[in-house]
Amino acid sequence: MSIHVERSIRIDRSPQELYQFWRNFENLPRFMNHLESVKVLDEQRSHWITKAPLGNHIEWDAEITQDQENELICWRSLPGSNVPNEGCVSFRSSEYEAGTEVKVTMDYSPFGGMAGAVIATFLGEAPDGQLYEDLWRLKQEIEGGNTAL
Repeated sequence: MSIHVERSIRIDRSPQELYQFWRNFENLPRFMNHLESVKVLDEQRSHWITKAPLGNHIEWDAEITQDQENELICWRSLPGSNVPNEGCVSFRSSEYEAGTEVKVTMDYSPFGGMAGAVIATFLGEAPDGQLYEDLWRLKQEIEGGNTAL
């Protein structure tokens, strides 16, 4: 079973600034509440630790599959992951408004399969809602000047 999640938000910064901030994956736990840490292993690989329902933790390694500077970053988990996942984040200037549209598209197989997905949703950890909240926190942090880009 795979879950598809897609969300976007407009942030009042340039695609270059947002790409650089996101490309340093160690920044992601600053606004993604479910992430405990991301450790960059090399230019292509990183190690992720995330919070799971009922106080558990899940770890996996991921690799970048596509990297277009200032435009797009795509990734996938490496074989053997407890939570197989893949996705992309894109950074596009708006034709009609100032700022950049940040769009995240992700597919993943939840830990524990369908039962794990149901439990997570019941506990208020639905992936669509989490992603929306994560992007909103990113917008607040970046636009609020709480972070150096």
